[in-house]
Amino acid sequence: MNVAIVGASGAVGQEFLRVLDEQNFPIDELTLFGSQRSAGRKYTFRGKEYTVKELKHNDDFKGVDVAFVSAGGSTSVEFAETITRHGALMIDNSSAFRMDKDVPLVVPEVNGEDAFNAPRGIIANPNCTTIQMVVALKPINDISKIKRVHVATYQAASGAGATAMAELEEQNAQLVRGEEPTVEKFAYQLAYNLIPHVDVFTDNGYTKEEMKMFNETKKIMHEPDIQVSAMCVRVPVLRAHSEAVWIETEKPVSVEEARKAFEAGEGLVVVDAPSEKKYPMPLFVAGKDPVYVGRIRKDIANENGLSFWIVGDQIKKGAALNAVQIAQYMIAHGWKK
Repeated sequence: MNVAIVGASGAVGQEFLRVLDEQNFPIDELTLFGSQRSAGRKYTFRGKEYTVKELKHNDDFKGVDVAFVSAGGSTSVEFAETITRHGALMIDNSSAFRMDKDVPLVVPEVNGEDAFNAPRGIIANPNCTTIQMVVALKPINDISKIKRVHVATYQAASGAGATAMAELEEQNAQLVRGEEPTVEKFAYQLAYNLIPHVDVFTDNGYTKEEMKMFNETKKIMHEPDIQVSAMCVRVPVLRAHSEAVWIETEKPVSVEEARKAFEAGEGLVVVDAPSEKKYPMPLFVAGKDPVYVGRIRKDIANENGLSFWIVGDQIKKGAALNAVQIAQYMIAHGWKK
């Protein structure tokens, strides 16, 4: 398999390298692409050194089977035709194509088969917060159709990239030294603070991040009537997003049924023993592959409701890992054989 990574120097691009190695992804040839600024940087993968090439409108993608792209929406739009022209499959991490009708939006545990319906040669990787939520929603929806979801997200600095993670670390150090913290990546200081503002605000008072969860959940789950209301909050955690989720199902689902469904669910790990102080936390989930579920309980305000808490690594399952798993799913189901 000939593989390309576009945006190789970024946080997600670097995670692609780690995930491809961890997953023992079959690679015959690997090509790394980046901006003019990143071109020339060298990275080692499986004992071999690779040099980042500048992304240009040329034939560099000829012979590439799959391109994992995480270079921002404008770059994805500009270079999509260049990347796919010679038959490469583009798995794109940006939001550029997610809601296009002729581009599948895929989470393998939920709708992996959609990946084979990609007439433009593009598959979209969903938003990080949506990915981990739908992995948890799927097993419950299989028991009783979910009518409504309320979710509050607690999103780590990693969601805004490597420079945001570095800024949070620097802010902590500056505050300890009694210095004024540097604020560049976020609207306010993130250290020792919460910011109820992820992405830009829209006319209805929700942010784009919150509307992504509303729209993407419907498309991924093939449930046009499911209603999702989200509040997305940036928190002073380096990596791994957390979500408090409340759902309403058509028929009541017991806590026991929900727990069994989660335990059997693909890509999920249940950590749910509150009396023993066992529940998912970013402290223990950062760097891990699955989505972790805990605090499973009936919603005392809704007889058809359940509430639970989920944590997942935004850079792994929320980005690079999910993209690689899409390709793995396709290979396992006959692609490129």
